[in-house]
Amino acid sequence: MDKTKSIRLLNDAVGDELQAVHQYMYFHFHLDDQGFAPLAQLFKRIAIMEMGHVEQLAERVLFLKGDIEMAPAGPVEQIREPEAILIKAMAMEEDSGRAYNKAALESAANADSASKQIFERLVGDEESHFDQFEKQRDNIKRFGLSYLALQSYEGTGSGSAPAAGE
Repeated sequence: MDKTKSIRLLNDAVGDELQAVHQYMYFHFHLDDQGFAPLAQLFKRIAIMEMGHVEQLAERVLFLKGDIEMAPAGPVEQIREPEAILIKAMAMEEDSGRAYNKAALESAANADSASKQIFERLVGDEESHFDQFEKQRDNIKRFGLSYLALQSYEGTGSGSAPAAGE
């Protein structure tokens, strides 16, 4: 096994995951500010999962006696419209899934089964995130932004509509 090659693959993934954490937290803050609490919480939950991915990748880099490169893969895009946010997130998850599939194959060719397994698990997680974002995007397309507004209202726990004039 060429440890340098494995460390490069793992650090590339660290950068990708850090980019997702930053982007998803940006989305979380803006969606929450717009009153779309359930969608904001989805982005926060997934950002936390992405942080867990960074940890898994970093632990493997350290095991291979490498150093962790803690640099996001790119800048945060300033997108604030809910459907556009979901489209961006879906594209990010698709790109990550493709990259991790490729990294799994490269890890296998490099005789690094442990890194291969990490990348394969990441592919499954990215596909799950894509599915969650796609369902939200499809519901917005089907029902409009009122879908998000109604979710947020139901999340307040009041159980009844505000009286006239409130």
